[in-house]
Amino acid sequence: MTFQDIFKSSFLENVNSVSILDMVLAMALAFGLGLFIFLIYKKTFAGVMYSSSFGVTLVALTMISTLVILAVTSNVVLSLGMVGALSIVRFRTAIKEPLDIAFLFWSIAVGIVLAAGMIPLAVFGSVIIGVILLMFANRKSHVNPYIVVLQCADHQSEEAAVRFLREHVQRMVVKSKTVQRELVELNAEVRLKDENTDFLNTLSQMAGVSSAVLVSYNGDYMG
Repeated sequence: MTFQDIFKSSFLENVNSVSILDMVLAMALAFGLGLFIFLIYKKTFAGVMYSSSFGVTLVALTMISTLVILAVTSNVVLSLGMVGALSIVRFRTAIKEPLDIAFLFWSIAVGIVLAAGMIPLAVFGSVIIGVILLMFANRKSHVNPYIVVLQCADHQSEEAAVRFLREHVQRMVVKSKTVQRELVELNAEVRLKDENTDFLNTLSQMAGVSSAVLVSYNGDYMG
């Protein structure tokens, strides 16, 4: 083995393994579909705090997945090395919303399908997924659960307030009750019949009711 053989490299042989047209087309489509995924995420977000950086991550993740798969499909040896390199990657960021996991997998899947040359599948699949998510996200708001916090002076006023509340909501489930001297606090999960919340004004003016608060509840619940 000579000195030249030690430093011999096949790097220049891989320069033309992927054509310029394929690279430009794949990255442009990845950016477009990643932007579409970002817009669907922004439209369907229903969490507490919106994170714009996560939306940008969806676009970047689509393009990165396309870039990686383009390199893997052009070189079999590189694909084996890529598997070993990615196996040591660990992500420590916590996913706050369960739906965010679906958007992450959506971005990765679109990047992989695009780089594999299945452009119609990536485009039409993304459109179908986006339409389905929009359909579920645009459901009526009164179906969502709410928490009503009642503060009553005594047991009689509590019974009257609960009776009135059951008549004006679709469903009511008591979650917690706190009893102190001259104060009864009741937390109940309710489902509204419609988007009208004027019944809360009447409830707060009932005898013995000192406070009535309606809070949107996005946490996990049963039933």
